Amino acid sequence: MPDISISVPARICFFGDHQDYLGLPVIAGTIDRYIQLVAKPNGRNEFVVRLCDLDKTQTIALDRDFGEIDKDDYLRSGMACLNNHGFDFKKGYDIEIQGNIPLNAGLSSSSALVVAWVRFLMAAQTSNKTAENKQIGHWAYEAEVLFFGQPGGLMDQYTIAQGGLLYIDTNSGRTTKLQGDLGNLIIAESGISKKTLEVLKNGRIYGQRTIEAIKQKYPDFDIKKATVEEYEKYKDVVPEAYRPYWYAAIHNYDITLKAEVELEKRDSDIKMLGKLIDAHQNILQNQIRNTPPAMVNMMEAARDAGAFGTKIIGSGGGGCMVAITSESGKQKVIDAFISAGAVAAYEAKLTIG
Repeated sequence: MPDISISVPARICFFGDHQDYLGLPVIAGTIDRYIQLVAKPNGRNEFVVRLCDLDKTQTIALDRDFGEIDKDDYLRSGMACLNNHGFDFKKGYDIEIQGNIPLNAGLSSSSALVVAWVRFLMAAQTSNKTAENKQIGHWAYEAEVLFFGQPGGLMDQYTIAQGGLLYIDTNSGRTTKLQGDLGNLIIAESGISKKTLEVLKNGRIYGQRTIEAIKQKYPDFDIKKATVEEYEKYKDVVPEAYRPYWYAAIHNYDITLKAEVELEKRDSDIKMLGKLIDAHQNILQNQIRNTPPAMVNMMEAARDAGAFGTKIIGSGGGGCMVAITSESGKQKVIDAFISAGAVAAYEAKLTIG
């Protein structure tokens, strides 16, 4: 049996954070930070998985059923999901997984791990089943989110499995490759651990209750057909506690649609996209309230240094930020992030799917 080697990228959501669980679109892309998986046949009836970045080793016997699977045990949940789809695993491997994606920082290191694991399982199976990238993304979504009943959406897994810059209709799962340009990307690590499940759970519950409240009075209401001009029309039927999420849903949707139009052009207006990213971030920090004050200060410093736009990455509560800037201004933006307290800042490039 040959060795198996797999490389899977990180992802950034540029537009549509906290929208996918409402069935609204997102724009996300993969960058040149990776999870690497190398597997060598071991002649035994087990997978021995070394998670190098976590300094953990996990052994999975192949001659037993999956039984009770612990929360967040994505290795076994991935095997259980693919087993349900007709895959089987009878050849053992020693597996090392490591990467340069910051952990718990909003760049989807966990989803990259799950996609890499699904790709490995497909390569390690004894049957000849194959699947397209979109299907791989869906199986990873099943293993990471649906299997455990977690509140996240499908953006991370779909983006990472397909690669490139994508517009994703999260209601149907349809994806469209975008050819536009986002300028030079700078990633800054805040050093503050994010609070994924807490932020996502609140955002999902409040966002869904907002839509439910509107539909109780207006049964034909469809958020996908709503415009910002209708914000006031429905605001009074939304409970006061949920109004920030109503504002976020309808305005972020509008921002995402405008960004899609611009990113369908090869010669995108980067300064305009920067303004849209800033508008999106303003909603995230003031309505969704997912941005710690220290990170707000870091992003303000980056804008003052010439960034066209900057936002928090991922669910929020901490983690990384992204800024778009010019070629000539990227070092000033990096220096500004560091001076304002970021523990690291560096250039990243979009990968091609």
